[in-house]
Amino acid sequence: MQDKLHRVGSASEYLAMGKSTIWYLSKKGLLHPIKLSDRVTVWKQSDLDAFIASRIDEVAK
Repeated sequence: MQDKLHRVGSASEYLAMGKSTIWYLSKKGLLHPIKLSDRVTVWKQSDLDAFIASRIDEVAK
């Protein structure tokens, strides 16, 4: 099965956070962007799901 790719707008909607937060988390290494071209960056849905799971695990501790 192929991962859905999200651009910053749909990634921010999926994670319910602002676009600048997506970029911040990517810079900090918590999200892993894929650069397709100079102007196009995407995030894999499986990476976004893993980020959500890690947040849930962290809160549950």
